[in-house]
Amino acid sequence: MVVAPLSAAILIIFIIAKYNYLAKKAIIDKGGDPSSRNKYRYLDVGCIVISIGVGLAISSLISTLSLPPKTLNLLTYATLLVFGGIGLVLAHFIRNKFENK
Repeated sequence: MVVAPLSAAILIIFIIAKYNYLAKKAIIDKGGDPSSRNKYRYLDVGCIVISIGVGLAISSLISTLSLPPKTLNLLTYATLLVFGGIGLVLAHFIRNKFENK
Protein backbone atom coordinates (compact mmCIF):
# COMPACT_ATOMS: atom_id res chain seq x y z
CA MET A 1 0.00 0.00 0.00
CA VAL A 2 2.87 2.36 0.74
CA VAL A 3 5.18 1.21 -2.05
CA ALA A 4 3.19 2.57 -5.01
CA PRO A 5 2.75 6.19 -3.78
CA LEU A 6 6.33 6.30 -2.52
CA SER A 7 7.76 5.02 -5.79
CA ALA A 8 5.54 7.43 -7.75
CA ALA A 9 6.80 10.35 -5.67
CA ILE A 10 10.42 9.28 -6.15
CA LEU A 11 9.87 8.91 -9.89
CA ILE A 12 8.30 12.36 -10.15
CA ILE A 13 11.18 13.95 -8.22
CA PHE A 14 13.69 12.14 -10.45
CA ILE A 15 11.98 13.31 -13.65
CA ILE A 16 11.85 16.93 -12.44
CA ALA A 17 15.50 16.87 -11.35
CA LYS A 18 16.61 15.35 -14.65
CA TYR A 19 14.61 17.90 -16.64
CA ASN A 20 16.12 20.79 -14.68
CA TYR A 21 19.62 19.39 -15.19
CA LEU A 22 19.12 18.95 -18.93
CA ALA A 23 17.56 22.40 -19.31
CA LYS A 24 20.42 24.09 -17.46
CA LYS A 25 22.95 22.08 -19.47
CA ALA A 26 21.33 23.17 -22.75
CA ILE A 27 21.31 26.82 -21.66
CA ILE A 28 24.99 26.66 -20.70
CA ASP A 29 25.84 24.98 -24.02
CA LYS A 30 24.19 27.86 -25.87
CA GLY A 31 26.22 30.36 -23.86
CA GLY A 32 23.42 31.62 -21.64
CA ASP A 33 23.07 32.15 -17.93
CA PRO A 34 20.97 29.40 -16.32
CA SER A 35 19.96 31.58 -13.35
CA SER A 36 17.97 33.97 -15.58
CA ARG A 37 16.08 31.22 -17.36
CA ASN A 38 12.50 32.24 -16.58
CA LYS A 39 12.02 35.64 -14.99
CA TYR A 40 8.24 35.41 -15.20
CA ARG A 41 7.80 31.97 -13.63
CA TYR A 42 5.57 33.28 -10.84
CA LEU A 43 3.51 35.30 -13.30
CA ASP A 44 2.65 32.09 -15.16
CA VAL A 45 1.76 30.23 -11.98
CA GLY A 46 -0.27 33.18 -10.69
CA CYS A 47 -2.31 33.49 -13.88
CA ILE A 48 -3.03 29.76 -13.91
CA VAL A 49 -4.02 29.62 -10.23
CA ILE A 50 -6.26 32.69 -10.51
CA SER A 51 -7.99 31.34 -13.61
CA ILE A 52 -8.54 27.93 -12.02
CA GLY A 53 -9.99 29.74 -8.98
CA VAL A 54 -12.41 31.59 -11.26
CA GLY A 55 -13.23 28.25 -12.90
CA LEU A 56 -13.97 26.73 -9.48
CA ALA A 57 -16.23 29.66 -8.61
CA ILE A 58 -18.16 29.30 -11.85
CA SER A 59 -18.31 25.52 -11.34
CA SER A 60 -19.86 26.04 -7.93
CA LEU A 61 -22.44 28.35 -9.50
CA ILE A 62 -23.18 25.71 -12.14
CA SER A 63 -23.62 23.08 -9.43
CA THR A 64 -26.62 24.98 -8.05
CA LEU A 65 -28.53 24.31 -11.27
CA SER A 66 -30.84 21.32 -11.37
CA LEU A 67 -29.02 19.24 -13.96
CA PRO A 68 -28.51 15.50 -14.24
CA PRO A 69 -25.43 14.33 -12.26
CA LYS A 70 -23.45 13.25 -15.33
CA THR A 71 -23.98 16.60 -17.02
CA LEU A 72 -23.10 18.42 -13.83
CA ASN A 73 -19.82 16.52 -13.47
CA LEU A 74 -18.95 17.10 -17.12
CA LEU A 75 -19.62 20.85 -16.85
CA THR A 76 -17.55 21.07 -13.66
CA TYR A 77 -14.47 19.46 -15.22
CA ALA A 78 -14.94 21.29 -18.52
CA THR A 79 -15.13 24.64 -16.73
CA LEU A 80 -11.91 23.94 -14.84
CA LEU A 81 -10.09 22.87 -18.00
CA VAL A 82 -11.34 25.82 -20.04
CA PHE A 83 -10.38 28.38 -17.41
CA GLY A 84 -7.00 26.68 -16.87
CA GLY A 85 -6.37 27.03 -20.61
CA ILE A 86 -7.47 30.66 -20.52
CA GLY A 87 -4.96 31.24 -17.71
CA LEU A 88 -2.17 29.71 -19.79
CA VAL A 89 -3.01 31.88 -22.80
CA LEU A 90 -3.29 34.98 -20.61
CA ALA A 91 0.10 34.25 -19.00
CA HIS A 92 1.63 33.84 -22.46
CA PHE A 93 0.36 37.21 -23.67
CA ILE A 94 1.37 39.01 -20.48
CA ARG A 95 4.85 37.46 -20.60
CA ASN A 96 5.29 38.50 -24.25
CA LYS A 97 4.17 42.03 -23.39
CA PHE A 98 6.80 42.33 -20.63
CA GLU A 99 9.58 40.72 -22.69
CA ASN A 100 9.04 42.97 -25.74
CA LYS A 101 9.46 46.22 -23.78
